[in-house]
Amino acid sequence: MMSEQRFKLHPVSAVVDFVKGLKDLIIPFLILFFANGFNVNFNPGDGSFWSNLVPIGILLLVILVGLINGIIKWWTFVYWFEEEELRVEYGLLVKKKRYIPFDRIQSFNYKEGIFHRLFGLVQVMVETAGSTNGKPEVILTAITKEAANKIELVTRKRNLEKQEIELRDESVVPVESTPKTARIIHKMNIKDLIILATTSSSMGVVIAGVAAVLSQFAEFIPFDWIFEEVSHFIKFGFVIVSLAIFVSFLFTWVVAVVITFINYYDFTVIEENERLTITRGLLEKKRVTIPLNRIQAIKIVENPLRQMFGFASVAVESASGGFGGEEKKITLFPLIGKKNLSNPLQDLFPQFEWQPTLTKPPKRAKHFFYRIDFIWLLPAIALCTYFWFPYGMLSVLIFIPVILIGLWQFKTTGFAINHNQLTIRYRIFSRVTFIVERKRIQALESRQSYFQKRKKITSLQVTVMSGLTGAKAKAPNLENGAAEDIMNWFEKPSM
Repeated sequence: MMSEQRFKLHPVSAVVDFVKGLKDLIIPFLILFFANGFNVNFNPGDGSFWSNLVPIGILLLVILVGLINGIIKWWTFVYWFEEEELRVEYGLLVKKKRYIPFDRIQSFNYKEGIFHRLFGLVQVMVETAGSTNGKPEVILTAITKEAANKIELVTRKRNLEKQEIELRDESVVPVESTPKTARIIHKMNIKDLIILATTSSSMGVVIAGVAAVLSQFAEFIPFDWIFEEVSHFIKFGFVIVSLAIFVSFLFTWVVAVVITFINYYDFTVIEENERLTITRGLLEKKRVTIPLNRIQAIKIVENPLRQMFGFASVAVESASGGFGGEEKKITLFPLIGKKNLSNPLQDLFPQFEWQPTLTKPPKRAKHFFYRIDFIWLLPAIALCTYFWFPYGMLSVLIFIPVILIGLWQFKTTGFAINHNQLTIRYRIFSRVTFIVERKRIQALESRQSYFQKRKKITSLQVTVMSGLTGAKAKAPNLENGAAEDIMNWFEKPSM
């Protein structure tokens, strides 16, 4: 039995929980604000005065409840070590308890937000073998770094002691091994961050965000005046207009680079003792630890722009929860040159073949990659033609990019079986290479429509454990015999 000394969270945890609650209220508040059309009348002589105060009163009440809830959680939250377990207890009216055996703890992930860094604190997320839904087993909202180190040290020490006892009981002499030193697998520099921002969807996100904000304030924007000013502006000539467009895209690019720089600053991947540790972030520092044996699959993603310039990103599908919150996926390499990709992957995962020869779909499957798009495009084209004749007939031209994208997907698709490894390559817009061991596959499903059956074509879908619903990869429109080979391979025991 260990010491039952109980530890509390830092008081800042009440503020962190409160601010987190406020963030969750932003969208409901904006919906309420916009739904009211910005028409908040505070004239006491108006009969609608009190009705206008109701939404604001509700919002203030919710905020007050959130603040009280954060204070109560901090006041009642305690954790301690007892009976080879990390134990947590919190709650005022309803007491909640969680006991986690040390040998079930897989890793500790860390976050340092602005409030944490001001007071030298850290948020700790405890990952266990049962954390399959992308959520940590326990979150210690704000504790000192010394306390966080103590939790990790106590856990590792007790697990090592338990292993030594088991070895002695089995009369096995432990072989002394030199502990592995940490080694840096990948580290991003400023140049990588700029290329990452330029070739990612960040610029599109910035443009979409600006458009969304402007759409909410449409009634206050003097479009007539803007149109008149733009008309005068265009008269200055092509060069001036081109310069204005260039400046706009330059501003968008700078914003995208800043966002990427803040999120991926000092991105580093370290391997030590069969674990990967990923750290990143400028304003909010984050650290996630992934046991290598918890990695279910590797996904290499190349969007068209990166593929053109020879870059890719690598993500791992893991039974762990990642950074938590919205970041369930774990990015191993946000950006890496294809020519530099094989060595670190081969070093980390020597059991995999990284240059397999792919089996492609048969030529008769080619039109299946774009046939389904015709089904929903035909009604849309018919409506455009009917309402905007004759210009609506130009909508038929959309078939051209649809067919080209389908042919692009056909050329990309393929699979390979190498001993206990399955490799699937497919494309929607980005080219995805999905690599998984047979023992990691949770489900392998074959699908065949009536038209596919006539052409002896089958589609396969692989599912591995990752997050709440799992991660999926699809190998569409394969030869029947090839699909059967994959199914038979899956049913065989692993070597």
